[in-house]
Amino acid sequence: MTTPTKNHIGRKISRIRELKDMKQEALAQAMGTSQQAVSIMENSETIEEEKLAEVAKALGVSVEAIKNFSEEAVINYFNTFTGTDFSNSQGAFSHNRDCTFNPLDKVVELYERLVQAEKDKVIYLEKLLNK
Repeated sequence: MTTPTKNHIGRKISRIRELKDMKQEALAQAMGTSQQAVSIMENSETIEEEKLAEVAKALGVSVEAIKNFSEEAVINYFNTFTGTDFSNSQGAFSHNRDCTFNPLDKVVELYERLVQAEKDKVIYLEKLLNK
């Protein structure tokens, strides 16, 4: 078994994809390729520049971000946040930290729409039965 080197581009792509909570299938779709091709690419130590640019675009990051990615940098980045104050780190996450709507209201709204949809189905089915 070989140990991946620090500059294993495929592993870096995999970790960035995972951090973005993206599955291989989603990345494959964004790139217009298959999940198997993404799997092969993530197991490759090197990738052609054109393909790397394609991956970067699909992931929404720069090619340099992929090349320079490191687990330590990610950990250090998130360790700069203290408590719930996200106003440090050059303003990262400082915008939109306050919820502008009541999440419970949204749940109730969704529930009411689902109930109405079910009522509409019942009315439609009753009409079909009466014919």
